[in-house]
Amino acid sequence: MPWLRHLALLLAAGCAFGSPTAHAGVLSARADDTESNSDASEPVGTHATSPPFYPSPWMDGSGAWGEAYEKAQDFVRQLTLLEKVNLTTGVGWEGEGCVGNVGTIPRLGFKSLCMQDSPLGVRLADYVSAFPAGGTVAASWDRDLWYRRGFAMGMEHRLKGVDVQLGPVVGPLGRAPEGGRNWEGFSPDPVLSGIAVAATVKGIQDAGVIACTKHYILNEQEHFRQAPEAIGYGYNITESVSSNVDDVTLHELYLWPFADAIRAGTGSIMCSYNQVNNSYSCQNSHLLNGILKGELGFQGFVMSDWQAQHSGVSSALAGLDMTMPGDTLFLTGRSFWGANLTLAVLNGTVPEWRLDDMATRIMAAYFFVGRDKIDVPVNFNSWTQDTFGYEHAAASEDYTQVNWHVDVRAGHGHAIREMAADSIVLLKNSNGALPLTGEEQLTAVFGADADANPYGPNGCPNRGCDNGTLAMGWGSGTANFPYLVTPLTAIQNVVLRNYASVESVTDNWATSQIATLARRASVALVFVDADSGEGFISIDGNEGDRNNLTIWRGGEQLVQNVSALCNNTIVVIHSVGPVLLSSFYDSPNVTAILWAGLPGEQSGNSLVDVLYGAVNPSGKLPFTFGINREDYGADLLYTPNNGNAAPQQDFTEGTLIDYRYFEAKNITPVYPFGHGLSYTTFEYSDLDITVTGAGAYVPTSGLTAPAPTLGNASNSSFEDYVFPTDFHQVPLYIYPWLNGSDAADASDDPSYGADASTYLPPNAQNGSAQARVRGSGAPGGHPALWDVLAEVRFTVTNTGDRGGAEVAQVYLAGPSGEVRVLRGFEKVSLGPGGNTEVVVPLTRRDLSRWDGGVGDWVLVSGSRGVWVGGGLGDLRLSGGVDVGGGS
Repeated sequence: MPWLRHLALLLAAGCAFGSPTAHAGVLSARADDTESNSDASEPVGTHATSPPFYPSPWMDGSGAWGEAYEKAQDFVRQLTLLEKVNLTTGVGWEGEGCVGNVGTIPRLGFKSLCMQDSPLGVRLADYVSAFPAGGTVAASWDRDLWYRRGFAMGMEHRLKGVDVQLGPVVGPLGRAPEGGRNWEGFSPDPVLSGIAVAATVKGIQDAGVIACTKHYILNEQEHFRQAPEAIGYGYNITESVSSNVDDVTLHELYLWPFADAIRAGTGSIMCSYNQVNNSYSCQNSHLLNGILKGELGFQGFVMSDWQAQHSGVSSALAGLDMTMPGDTLFLTGRSFWGANLTLAVLNGTVPEWRLDDMATRIMAAYFFVGRDKIDVPVNFNSWTQDTFGYEHAAASEDYTQVNWHVDVRAGHGHAIREMAADSIVLLKNSNGALPLTGEEQLTAVFGADADANPYGPNGCPNRGCDNGTLAMGWGSGTANFPYLVTPLTAIQNVVLRNYASVESVTDNWATSQIATLARRASVALVFVDADSGEGFISIDGNEGDRNNLTIWRGGEQLVQNVSALCNNTIVVIHSVGPVLLSSFYDSPNVTAILWAGLPGEQSGNSLVDVLYGAVNPSGKLPFTFGINREDYGADLLYTPNNGNAAPQQDFTEGTLIDYRYFEAKNITPVYPFGHGLSYTTFEYSDLDITVTGAGAYVPTSGLTAPAPTLGNASNSSFEDYVFPTDFHQVPLYIYPWLNGSDAADASDDPSYGADASTYLPPNAQNGSAQARVRGSGAPGGHPALWDVLAEVRFTVTNTGDRGGAEVAQVYLAGPSGEVRVLRGFEKVSLGPGGNTEVVVPLTRRDLSRWDGGVGDWVLVSGSRGVWVGGGLGDLRLSGGVDVGGGS
């Protein structure tokens, strides 16, 4: 049936569904009536509300954005109303060759902007690299590695003709360990994630591609993120899940890394599918206008996730700048914007200054990264890897060459191997079991995770299966493998160079064959995994999110079966996050355990580099391995809890997620946050904590300049915006032109002509000078937040006989007994006997708490505890710091 085929296409796309509204009329998409005048700092609870903030702040070119802002204004001044609308509205799903495209401006020779996944490589393209996932490279704790990875990914996108890379990810942050897309981000710790995302943004944008940091915000589970997707799984709901959170938790945890990304210059932010305090993220004026553009001074543009737009006028007034992919539902040809945005400006519902600001923000990001100096046409097609195909796949129209098969990898495989090896975490190493020599008499390899997918590395669309070795999760955050080096192949290559013996059993349930080989093995390498991904794919009943933290494919039993017969069993874990290890981690026959994450195309090679000692492991856990699922506290919402209305997910745990919860509840983990062993040893000494002092914090005050208006459509006739005579309309393609000169008919809205004052929020259309937000002042927030108030100095010495790298971590606790939280780190490389002084600065933000009543960061009064070491379970030095209190 046609509707079944349509649903299948929607699910396969892995992007947002639109509103169930039957038409895309301007006035049917009213201002967000889910917002209220409630206090933003009120306690979180079911049916929480989000306070309104209007008007939408206009870009001002602050920070390093001045030159780009001027260029953008000059460009937008040349545009007609229709051209501005074309720049802000996607052309529809499969309308062009990228996963998202906006319209062109032929008069100025401006091509369609290309938006393309993913945060670990160029999705849906050939001859590209498959990089390690964000949650894997987080374990490197290496700023330079994060930058190099971002730059390499950016260059591959650039050379494929992409304008906007849809990444990196810090939402989800990782509230619950089963979250399906946690692996796309970095860590549930905001400081680690913030430093990683900033370095990645800089790398991508230094390559000349706009980074789109996503998903803003509190997109912490796949279940119920989109009502139609949930209905497809049999859930009877009508609206997306609402993540209900208090203001302190929002700022101190989930918003923290987004602020770092904005300070680093990210050109775009993608708003998410879910609701926040019962207001959809892409039309939540408090989040977009008040916090993102007001408090954090974001200068780029806000892009909707694919079909995360649920309204027209209200999303425009609430701060959305670009809608993706443009249609209300995939392949409908209808849009909340497009012609409806043209009409909204013409009738005065959306002020022209707001549209000018949308266009200026988009073009400023374009100029900010130097896209005007780069001329690489899109040379691939997301919908086919054949050389020829349809230019407009949705309409099956204009058959032509669509793929030029450009190889953009530029030797990145070598760097990927190094990145993945530096991100491997050695969890256990009893009696020097590792490194291996390669001369062991019989190396036995066990587990399906050691071998290849029988369908090939790209045999499952969007990596939507758990066949063979796991090297990335599933969904839109993926890329095609150019090859995948399996662990079995890499181990065979090492062992055979030494003319030793290697055998394998890669069927996890071949118990008799496993036992026979395990009894004979000199060393047994057992490979296990656990997968997850985006919600449009379900594997074995895991609807994006994991149902639990158990190892997949009978992995625990496999380890037990092998280790019962081999007293030198080494376990390698490829997983999207923590798994339960209680059944074997403390077994004396399990001599070593490694977490290798999702390593990308060089999986096997990066692993043998560590196993056989070519690389001394230096990875540290970016999350916690607990004994039980309950040890983590916060959990996902797996069943609706609000009838058929929006499920309510209350973040009642506040900031106590992952290791913070373990600390607060005094729960001993299996392997703590920050843990990771080395083949050498390190000593810490000479702790010295110095208060440096800084100028007083002066809250931002005063008024902005009035909104600039760069064009004038108010006196135009509707007839000027009707489709040109004899214009060929590509079916399902989104255009800015009206269908007719009668506004009511063009709107397809029976309520057209209603008094806008009855539904538009107060101040929403006001372009006059506005009061500045207290905590604002520059991209990322008030500049004084980054004043260094104290420095933590100490010495790290390599006391072993092998060179290696150590990640020295600094944790702080509050004067009232608050849990210890990460506030800084440095990764240092030292030869045998070498030492170095490490200096970790503590900024005003590091030493402050968010005060919801004041609406700003306030210094904590009293002495704060300081701990230094190689992880939460390896803290060697302690002291205190007192920088005063108040703002």
